[in-house]
Amino acid sequence: MTTRPLIAVVGDARLSPGDPKYALSQSIGKMLIDEGYRLLTGGMGGVMEAAHRGARSSDSWYDGCSIGLLPGTDLAKANAYVDIVIPTGLDHGRNSVVALVAVGGGAGTLSEIAFAWIHRRLIVALNCEGWSGRLAGERLDGRIRYPELPDDRIYAAQHAADVISVLQRHLPVYTARHSRIA
Repeated sequence: MTTRPLIAVVGDARLSPGDPKYALSQSIGKMLIDEGYRLLTGGMGGVMEAAHRGARSSDSWYDGCSIGLLPGTDLAKANAYVDIVIPTGLDHGRNSVVALVAVGGGAGTLSEIAFAWIHRRLIVALNCEGWSGRLAGERLDGRIRYPELPDDRIYAAQHAADVISVLQRHLPVYTARHSRIA
């Protein structure tokens, strides 16, 4: 059995379908499924809804390929495109995730990026308004997460194809996991 890597897409929770970041997120969700990844989001609106909507539009979509980790306990808060809904009740505590793709975003997205950085995850940030655009191409702090990767950083992307390219090139290298606070 082949394991499909789980990729988290995070960002602005309050976007409408006419917003360019919504379209970008939809494209990212579709391409992730097209390329054999699985999708993880917070399961609610904006970037999350768009990514799941895009996943559903993929010819490679299958029931169960997209997961929504809700901050609360109400299943009804999930967007209509999520396949598997997990109501965590953890609020922002659920933000310690897997490889991460950030699209815009505010303080919640910043916390997700910070957790991913601490946990030595691969991070791809879209060059658009919000925290992803501010951090794209940067190091979050001075810690050495991977001594063998001198260019370790938050990787910048302009569009969905860039995201897939970064994932294909770097995901096999980003295998270390945070085990404890030293």
